[in-house]
Amino acid sequence: MTETGQHRIQSFAFVISVGAAFVASCIYVSNLAGYEPAETGKEIRIDNRINPNNASVASMARLPGIGIARAEAIVTYRNNFRGKNGEAQPFQGPDDLQKVNGIGPVTVQNISEWLKFE
Repeated sequence: MTETGQHRIQSFAFVISVGAAFVASCIYVSNLAGYEPAETGKEIRIDNRINPNNASVASMARLPGIGIARAEAIVTYRNNFRGKNGEAQPFQGPDDLQKVNGIGPVTVQNISEWLKFE
């Protein structure tokens, strides 16, 4: 077999393999087009809000403008409050966080959208 014949066979094999790969990918994509998840109509929602009445220091430190020191102050206030008042919730709403040393109205305003109270 000549070198030219060998080259033609290799080129033909390459074209056939590329064509087969293209057809396979088209079939795969067309199968995906009709794909629907098994349970449609159910919405999964993640609640990103933090409850300062039971959140950890690490969770509260993620709030804008809080940091580790203020988060620790919130937990300390919460623990002291519960020590005096049993299992009562120290924070009924965002403004109650102003009772914690170092947290003022601007901080409360900045974090209120990230808080929940239960």
